[in-house]
Amino acid sequence: MKDSCNRTIDYIRISVTDRCNLRCLYCMPEEGVVPMRHEDILTYGEIVRICEAGARLGIRKVKVTGGEPLVRKDIEVLIKELTAIPGIQDVTMTTNGCLLKEKAAALKSAGLSSVNVSLDTLDPVRFAKITRRDSFESVVEGIESALAAGLKVKINCAVMEELTKEDVLAFARFSMERRIPVRFIEMMPIGQGKNYKAMENDDLAEILSEAFGELRESREVKGNGPAVYYTWGEGAGFVGFISAVSHKFCGSCNRVRLTSDGFLKLCLDSPVGVDLKGPMRAGISDDSLFELMNQSIRNKPESHHFEEDCGETGLNMNQIGG
Repeated sequence: MKDSCNRTIDYIRISVTDRCNLRCLYCMPEEGVVPMRHEDILTYGEIVRICEAGARLGIRKVKVTGGEPLVRKDIEVLIKELTAIPGIQDVTMTTNGCLLKEKAAALKSAGLSSVNVSLDTLDPVRFAKITRRDSFESVVEGIESALAAGLKVKINCAVMEELTKEDVLAFARFSMERRIPVRFIEMMPIGQGKNYKAMENDDLAEILSEAFGELRESREVKGNGPAVYYTWGEGAGFVGFISAVSHKFCGSCNRVRLTSDGFLKLCLDSPVGVDLKGPMRAGISDDSLFELMNQSIRNKPESHHFEEDCGETGLNMNQIGG
């Protein structure tokens, strides 16, 4: 479908829980947050119903997120149901990877095509500092299990000022050795993320080009989001840049978000959207749900306003779904 800015909206990110087994510095406070009550979270049936309406509207790609989606019981059941919806062409997941070793085969069997693993450093000591948990080896094992199961894997690295030259080069070598794309994601000023600044893309690119030679844009790696990918040399490694703040891509934004408590969020930086859980639990028909989503998505905001520091102030990323 087209919104009022004539953008094609074909991608929904679905948060299935606000709970997480890590406590990343930029995502939530060390003591965590008060989790939602189980009865306030959308059921799998409700999520599927929303996606069925979304598919009628032209949604073709679904990303399952959290919190940490793998902490929700029987998540592979939801994946199987989502992939069975007529019109849905691709179901993927973003995870911290801690439970991926146990779940990878079942996720692949359910129809999941790929996982984006959030991993901000390849240094176990720094990992423990950033996540406040000693789970580095579990994440590495999860990546190995995902590859063995036949899932496509990408690494998501949140770019903070603490990211070092050594980190950047380590990820580049990791990508070359494993042929796994690494995406450097600019820190967004939301929740705990407001406390951190990001290294500029140009600085990242300079570190890489000094070590490996001139970067060139690559069309080999494709995803459902806004990452621009680059390679170098013989093309064994790939890095992507996602720069929502410094290089706005709002003009080509193709996504909406569904929070775990049923709010259809139209922009990461805006409170604009519509509650879907309430109407569904009050008995709204499928056609009326379709029309409610249709009218809401058509009013998707033209752009974020991170530069004005006037977006979401009270929510952390685990509560929004990223």
